[in-house]
Amino acid sequence: LIKLNIKKCKIVSYGRKINHNYPYYIDKVELEAVDSIKDLGVTFDSKLSFDTHINDKINRAYSFLGIIKRNFQYLTKDGFLAVYKAMVRSHLEYAGSVWSPHKVSYIKKLEKVQMRATKLFYPIRNLSYDGRLRYLNLPTLYYRRLRGDMITVYKMITGLNDNSAIAKLTRATTVTRGNIFKFNQEHVHYDLRKHSFNIRIISIWNSLPNYVVSACSVLNFEKNLDVFWSNQDCKFDWHARLTGIGNRSENI
Repeated sequence: LIKLNIKKCKIVSYGRKINHNYPYYIDKVELEAVDSIKDLGVTFDSKLSFDTHINDKINRAYSFLGIIKRNFQYLTKDGFLAVYKAMVRSHLEYAGSVWSPHKVSYIKKLEKVQMRATKLFYPIRNLSYDGRLRYLNLPTLYYRRLRGDMITVYKMITGLNDNSAIAKLTRATTVTRGNIFKFNQEHVHYDLRKHSFNIRIISIWNSLPNYVVSACSVLNFEKNLDVFWSNQDCKFDWHARLTGIGNRSENI
């Protein structure tokens, strides 16, 4: 019984072959067909590439970097981190599990925002990007997205998310080693499916040990995950890739 504002209603078709010739109506008013639309702060395009969303967030982040540069010239380390995380990084991470990019070009474009941001803290501006991150104890955005994916999975299996609105994951029936909450690995052929949330997280999640996945709360899970991943190269080097348990060389 919701009353709809027909002027704000649009039609978006998703798929490789899109047909806009079929009209849709509400109260005999034909709805406009568009190639992308924003929902809950995320822009969904017809091919689910999220190009528009990522570029919009990058531009917005740069505009806030300009504000910081003009208005906060003498910041302490803690002050810089507080301002950066609130005004810039929050825009680059919102709903990251939905639009997280797999293309190197977009991973690099997102990371460049943080590269430029860390140069605004003058005492370390001459250090390498890796050195600036280590000094600030500020992980790469790539690492933060992986971490965010794992937190989302934990919330899914512990019922903290609405089960009717989350991706369906199949639990492994036999667990020979590792954690007790392993998922079955699906075999997919197309990149769009391969890099979607409920496929890309499986290998990483399955590599986590029991003491991480069996945490009693989200906060406890985050702490245990941070300890387990404390020596990951990708924490301060966005070129690196997350590696598995122990000394295994498998790249994910």
